[in-house]
Amino acid sequence: MKSLFTALPNGGSIPQSRLPLLEIELWRQTILEHCLKDQARIVALFGERGSDQRIRVYCLLGADHQKLLLAGAAELTPANPAYPSLTTHLPEAHLFERELHEEYQIVPEGHPWLKPVRRHGSYPYYRVEGDGIHEVAVGPVHAGIIEPGHFRFQCDGETVLHLEIQLGYQHRGVENLLVRAGRGRRAVLAESIAGDSVIGHGLAFCQALEGLAEICAVTKRAHGLRGIALELERLANHAGDLGALANDVGFLPASAYFGRLRGEFLNLLMELSGNRYGRSFVRPGGVLFDLPPGMTGDFQNRLKQALHEINELSGLLFETASVLARLESTGILPGGLAKELGLVGMAARASHLARDVRHDHPFGIYRWNPIHPVTLSTGDVFARAKIRSLECKQSLKYVLALLEALPAGKILEPCENLRPSSFSASLVEGWRGEIAHIVLTDATGGIARYKIVDPSFHNWPGLAMAMRGGQISDFPLCNKSFNLSYAGHDL
Repeated sequence: MKSLFTALPNGGSIPQSRLPLLEIELWRQTILEHCLKDQARIVALFGERGSDQRIRVYCLLGADHQKLLLAGAAELTPANPAYPSLTTHLPEAHLFERELHEEYQIVPEGHPWLKPVRRHGSYPYYRVEGDGIHEVAVGPVHAGIIEPGHFRFQCDGETVLHLEIQLGYQHRGVENLLVRAGRGRRAVLAESIAGDSVIGHGLAFCQALEGLAEICAVTKRAHGLRGIALELERLANHAGDLGALANDVGFLPASAYFGRLRGEFLNLLMELSGNRYGRSFVRPGGVLFDLPPGMTGDFQNRLKQALHEINELSGLLFETASVLARLESTGILPGGLAKELGLVGMAARASHLARDVRHDHPFGIYRWNPIHPVTLSTGDVFARAKIRSLECKQSLKYVLALLEALPAGKILEPCENLRPSSFSASLVEGWRGEIAHIVLTDATGGIARYKIVDPSFHNWPGLAMAMRGGQISDFPLCNKSFNLSYAGHDL
């Protein structure tokens, strides 16, 4: 069908005058038709309050099969900030609509439960009643050195009937900080959204601004270096997670080996950028540090050795009967439910959803050097672990190919003068999944609204559903197999 929404490419921008402003019911129907009939999905759903107190609601859809993004808006008045809920037909909208209610007091009529997303108040937790039913509360303070989050289990004996996840303990107001911050501080703030996704969020920020800039032409060499850094970040986190999963099932040899490999990937990122997590590497217009020819050969040798070790370690981990007994058929999230909830990234791919921004909405070096999603079908802890192993091998081969033919050229070009009254959307496939940064500028070219959607925002409901019918003792293992970000969700 011909869309009422405006199409734009990943990393592109359009004047706000080209963004359709529809009646709220037509806006809602357009979203439902695209998602239910045309296989699109919600990338972002957010609001902006104008000076007249009217609330403009924006929706960004991913039409993955067309490699396009679709954007449209509607307006609500302060006197009647309500519309029929999308969630009743489109469950992937439920967290977005709760966020709209929390931030703007918009009422999506018919929404099953408008509880807060990040702000804590006196609201009831969901309860299951009956003989033998008991409640287990975990967190927000945990035994390990991890982020804070509260998990409320409704159990029948050891069986989990329902898991409710309450987050928000690390809400910092990052979106407003990015609007108010000076030009030199914004990149630092973007890198701090989630500490293990510095390159992912930093790159999404840079692409959003580059799409808005009147003067900006990132070189192919800079794109290549960004791609190397992004894949090293993926490698470090995937290897670390494989080690942590091995530790959780008591298989210490693989835990130790994968932990060492994680350190190797972080060290390579440090040699490339000067920081083990890649801080101050990606900036609007390119990157701040080059890879000298003398270092390229050393990187290649170390990555080839890492590929050899990944192959051996994967065999050790995934061919051990005691490990498989714990991983297989634990925390199953069927593909249909994963799609219904709007999952992204490796958690989606482990449930046979081939969603990968590098392929569906290629950006940077991936436009010239494509990458194809790796999927598995079982949707259990085994699949979420195995997908990491497969993606490690894929990323290692990809980086080796980039190093073999890294283009010559400058690494940083000017990126100046944001276009006024414009809308920009930037998607990056971080190691967890799709990172989205959306920027709206005002009439002077200043940032008026900055919206961030971390992959964890999409995926936390998947963890809750994967635990249903499982044993409460499997929660640490299931939680680690998703390894979602609290800070990325809380913003």
